[in-house]
Amino acid sequence: MVYCLTDEQRQVQELVRRVARERIAARAQEIDAKGEYPQDMFDLLRELGLFTLPFPVDYGGMNSVLAACLAIEELGRVCYNTAYLLLVQWVPFGAILVGGDDAQKQRYLPGLATGELRGAISVTESQSGSDVAGIRTRAKRDGAGYRLTGSKIWCTNAGVADFVIVAVKTGELDAPGSINLFIVPKGTPGFTVGRQEDKLGARGVPSHALYFEDAYVPEENRLGVEGKGFKIVMETFNHSRPIIGARGVGLAQGAMDHAINFVRDRRAFGQQVGDFQGVRWMIADMAIQIEASRQLVYRAASAVDSGLGGSALATMAAIAKCHASDTAMRVATDAVQLFSAAGISNEFPVNRYFRDAKVLQIVEGTNQIQCNIIARNVMSQAPE
Repeated sequence: MVYCLTDEQRQVQELVRRVARERIAARAQEIDAKGEYPQDMFDLLRELGLFTLPFPVDYGGMNSVLAACLAIEELGRVCYNTAYLLLVQWVPFGAILVGGDDAQKQRYLPGLATGELRGAISVTESQSGSDVAGIRTRAKRDGAGYRLTGSKIWCTNAGVADFVIVAVKTGELDAPGSINLFIVPKGTPGFTVGRQEDKLGARGVPSHALYFEDAYVPEENRLGVEGKGFKIVMETFNHSRPIIGARGVGLAQGAMDHAINFVRDRRAFGQQVGDFQGVRWMIADMAIQIEASRQLVYRAASAVDSGLGGSALATMAAIAKCHASDTAMRVATDAVQLFSAAGISNEFPVNRYFRDAKVLQIVEGTNQIQCNIIARNVMSQAPE
C-alpha cells in the first residue's frame, strides 16, 4: 500500500498545525486540570470545518481518513483532549457509514459532519472489557421495536451526545455473533447517563456509565440485520484504529518537542544537558520510533481510503494502533525522565502526555487485544 500526501491534505496539515500552536496549545493545560468539556474548542473545530474530513463528499467532506489522521496528529501534539473531540464524532459516523441504511445516513450524518449533532458509541461492559462477544446488555423484541436492558461503562462523550450508538445482544446471551448496534437518542425513557468518571488522562472529554431499564428503541434505529451486527462493530473499529494511532503519533511528537526544549535550556556539570551523548541517544530513539509509527498510521489510513477491508485491514489497523500507542507511552516515559524532578510537577505539561499515553494503550481495544488480532491473522495466512 503506497501513499503520498496530496496538496489538499498538506493544506489541512498546515492549517491545523498553525491553529493548534496559536489558539489551542495555551488552553491544553487548563482543560486537563479542570477536567471539564472544552466547548470553546468544539466550537473552534466546527468553525474550521474539521469534523467533515473523513466524511464522503456528499456530506461536504474530503472522504479521507488520512486527512483525519493528519489533523488528529497536529492537535494531539499540543492538546490530546481537543484531538479527542474529533475522534468521538468520527467513530459513530463510521458505524453509521458501515452499517446504516440510507434513511439513517440522511438523518444523522449531515449533523455529525457539521457539528450540529454530537454522538457517542458504547460497547464496553464491566464484566467483558475488550471482549465484544461477551457483552450482556439485551435488546428484546417489543412490537415494532426493542426494549434495551443492561448497563455500559466508559462511554466517552455520552454526557454531551445527542445520541449514543449502543452494542447489545439481540439473540441468546451465549449465542456467538448475535450482536447489533442501536441508535439511542438522548432523552429516551429508561435510558440514563451515569456520573462522570474522574480519569487518569483524557480528562477533558468525559466518560460515563450508561443504564438501560426497558428503554424502547424503534426497529428503524437498529444498524444492519438483526443478530448480524458483530461485523459492523469490528469494521467500525478497523476504520477508526488508524485515527487512534494518529493520536499516539501526536502525543509522542508533542512529548519529544517538550523534552528537546527542556534539555536545550538546562545545564549540568558545566555543559548543556542536550549535549550529553546519553540524552542525544534517547532523543534519537524517540525520533526513530515516532517516524516508524507515523508511517504505519498513514499507511493504514490510506488502506481505509482505498477501500481495503476484512482481515487485511484489521491487521494493518491493529499494528498501527498498537505500535503508535506503545511508542507514545515509551516516548512520554522517557520525556518525563529527561525532565527529571520537574517531570512529575504539574507546572510542566509533560506529565499530561504521560497520563494521556497510558489511556491510549487501553481504549479502542487494549494493545493485548491488538496483538491477538495480529497474531491470528498472520498465523492463518502463513504458508504451511
